[in-house]
Amino acid sequence: MTTRSHAWSRRGVLAGGGAVLTAPFLARRARAADPLKVAAIYTVPVEQQWVSRIHKAANAAAERGDIEYVFSENVSNSDYDRVMREYSEAGNGLVIGEVFGVEQAAREVAADYPDTAYLMGSSFPPDPALANFSVFDNYIQDASYLSGIIAGAMTGSGRIGMVGGFPIPEVNRLMHAFMRGVRESRTDTAFQVAFIGSWFDPPKAKETAFAMIDNGADVMYAERFGVSDAAAERGVLAIGNVIDTQADYPETVVASALWHFEPTLDAAIAAVRDGSFTAADYGVYSFMIKGGCSLAPLGTFEGKVPEAAMNMVAERQAQIMSGELVVEIDDSEPASS
Repeated sequence: MTTRSHAWSRRGVLAGGGAVLTAPFLARRARAADPLKVAAIYTVPVEQQWVSRIHKAANAAAERGDIEYVFSENVSNSDYDRVMREYSEAGNGLVIGEVFGVEQAAREVAADYPDTAYLMGSSFPPDPALANFSVFDNYIQDASYLSGIIAGAMTGSGRIGMVGGFPIPEVNRLMHAFMRGVRESRTDTAFQVAFIGSWFDPPKAKETAFAMIDNGADVMYAERFGVSDAAAERGVLAIGNVIDTQADYPETVVASALWHFEPTLDAAIAAVRDGSFTAADYGVYSFMIKGGCSLAPLGTFEGKVPEAAMNMVAERQAQIMSGELVVEIDDSEPASS
């Protein structure tokens, strides 16, 4: 485990038992002039796509003076509950992180510290009986769908490769939305789908992508680090996920679906401060209409994507923002086609 401090300022079966808390949860309130103490626990390096967005939002809140922020990265699942307890004992008013592999243990810790608020990435819904434990996820299917429209317009072979970490809802829903977007602009596209069984194994992701490219894919969906490296080496295109890596791959990454964690975190901070924090699903704050996701600027690919595709992107985005179009959330495992 690595812990870094800043002075300036994924899954188990839920079990019964533990303390029953009343809702709404009334957290310890910091004085209005004092920053809220926030701690984060990450199972991967902060450079990893998903976690990097949480880390970025927390750093922004710290720079504004809203919070004091400390975090631990590379925390193993077996050590997660211990770190949660340490941060809770240290008087942090809000603890954030991702508990996909430690659901039961994390909720048991939360039950032991009713005066601490927890906001955790989770595949399970909030439990009304555990009022200080809220959940979130990266519901960026809106932006993923729009990036798919661009990918469909850019493939010449009509074959797209998709490399993911694990076939869990957090990944599956984005892949399905992307595939739906692709078929909007090219109906005859075939997909190669594979999962590497890791959240952070760039060499394995790269080798998997190489195999897909050798099999005819000329656009890669880079859900994991390493895929864009393979695309760049073989001279094919890539679509990014969660973060924008075009600066690192200016001739490769055409577009990216970006996740913005700021609306999620800011809503939780406000709720803890005013004492209204309670068991809730913060996933909606990742929707495009809430400012939780967006399509990255085309940058080096400006003017290179067919105009018809970009017109479709603009039209569909307007429909999403107005509520006329709701991108389907499909959490089932995607398959090659």
